Amino acid sequence: MAAAGESGEGHPRRWAILVAICAALLVIVVDNTVLNVALPSIATEFGASTGHQQAVLDAYVVVFAGLLIPAGAVSDRYGRRGAMLAGLLLLGAASAAAALAWSVWWLIAMRAVMGLGAALVMPATLALLVQVFPVHERPRAFAVWGAVASGAVALGPVLGGSVVGAWSWAGAFLINVPVIVVAVAAILRLVPESRVSDAGPFDVAGAALIALAMVALTGAVIVAGERGPFDPYVVLGGLLTVAALYGFERRRRRARAPIVELSLYRDRQFAGGSAAAAVISLGTGSTLFILAQYLQLVLGYSAFEAGLAAVPLALGIVLGSLAGGRAPARIGHRLAIVCGFAVTTAGFLVLAALTPGSSYGVVAVGLVFVGAGNGFAGPAVTSTVLGAVPPERTGMGSALNDTHQQFGVAFGVALMGSLLAAVYRAGLPDAVPPGARGSLSTTLVHAARTDSGQLAAAARESFAAAQTVTMLVAAGCAAAGAVIAAATLRPDAPRADRGPAPEGRTPSGAGDLEAVPVDEDRGAAVDGRPQRGG
Repeated sequence: MAAAGESGEGHPRRWAILVAICAALLVIVVDNTVLNVALPSIATEFGASTGHQQAVLDAYVVVFAGLLIPAGAVSDRYGRRGAMLAGLLLLGAASAAAALAWSVWWLIAMRAVMGLGAALVMPATLALLVQVFPVHERPRAFAVWGAVASGAVALGPVLGGSVVGAWSWAGAFLINVPVIVVAVAAILRLVPESRVSDAGPFDVAGAALIALAMVALTGAVIVAGERGPFDPYVVLGGLLTVAALYGFERRRRRARAPIVELSLYRDRQFAGGSAAAAVISLGTGSTLFILAQYLQLVLGYSAFEAGLAAVPLALGIVLGSLAGGRAPARIGHRLAIVCGFAVTTAGFLVLAALTPGSSYGVVAVGLVFVGAGNGFAGPAVTSTVLGAVPPERTGMGSALNDTHQQFGVAFGVALMGSLLAAVYRAGLPDAVPPGARGSLSTTLVHAARTDSGQLAAAARESFAAAQTVTMLVAAGCAAAGAVIAAATLRPDAPRADRGPAPEGRTPSGAGDLEAVPVDEDRGAAVDGRPQRGG
């Protein structure tokens, strides 16, 4: 029996299913950004340094990114709906436990468990959309999915600021619980089960090795920003990364059903789109992490005001996504991605001009451009990458698509946060003691204790200078993403100039691999070609 999406008609409840899936997506994406405005409060309560704050953010994102690939394989083999439900329940339990944190280390641990839950949810979302939507409707479904994902990035700070201002940082975790309850009920009611019945054995060793490599690499970058590149933990993290990647490659070559099919990267659409998305995520992932500190500790905003200050980012994303959902059919996928990334680059350049005396108008303009650029490019990126993935590999393809972006976010927060901390400390007066140099919040606490307004002003100047450097690097990442897309992706003609898509191919023009229908009862391609594990 062919998947509903390949039948030409799709599942009769596919749009309701899309709403249920987007409810689950909303939770896991909001958790990427909801803590940004709560970090100053967390830093004050637990005495957390910049490195600890990065770890609170990255514990979720790194585990999320590190386990997306094995989670995609699990959902393909054992059921995508079941994986989503298990992930949401785990995420809800860990969120409640995080709200009871008594130390920054417990908070970091619970964020890691939340990342595990999110990893089980994310790959199934896109894989299920491929299953229930016919080929010609998938670009619109991806646009809605992308708009929700992008809008949730900006919604997080607003929600976080509201609950932190009205209650405490713990509210940023507890707001997950009611949304998860609604999402679980909707999925149980609407979403059909979907799996590949003969995907081969699950490669536990390969999954563990690729996750270890991602965690070790990002951890090494965080520690390097705190203690320098030659710290023993940095060296150990680098060695673990190399060893894990070497072991993973050896394992992949021997496994009957490898956790990653590298043949997907031979397609220039998949490889080029993935690389462009990963590179731009390096810059965009750290934007709110940095700006939340600037707005609260430099400009003096409350947590709630800092959350509201992110509204222009949400506005830009919504407007950009509305235009971006139609752009591939009109100007082609490659040009849509390049234009979107160029607008994002301009937004980072505006944010790089911020000083301690800047008005909020400069922040708003920069955020609008960053949001609009990402929103405009998002649907084209997703359609390009998944359009190159055969339907029997949708779980793996969607997991890889998410991994590229989420690991880019995780590595970006680590890299940009480390760069921010290093430049900030270098700009502080030599008289500041080591214990007060960890972050802007710790320096301001020291300045308040010593009644030194001059030190507080110098610290804010140093932070603004460090922020300028990081935003310039972020602009470079966005520009690099545009160059990669322009150089690697094939141009596709506007829809009006193209005839109907050949049977079994995506109408978006994004992919160049033939879509092979899958017999879900037999777990193999219906034309007799063997199916590889996802």
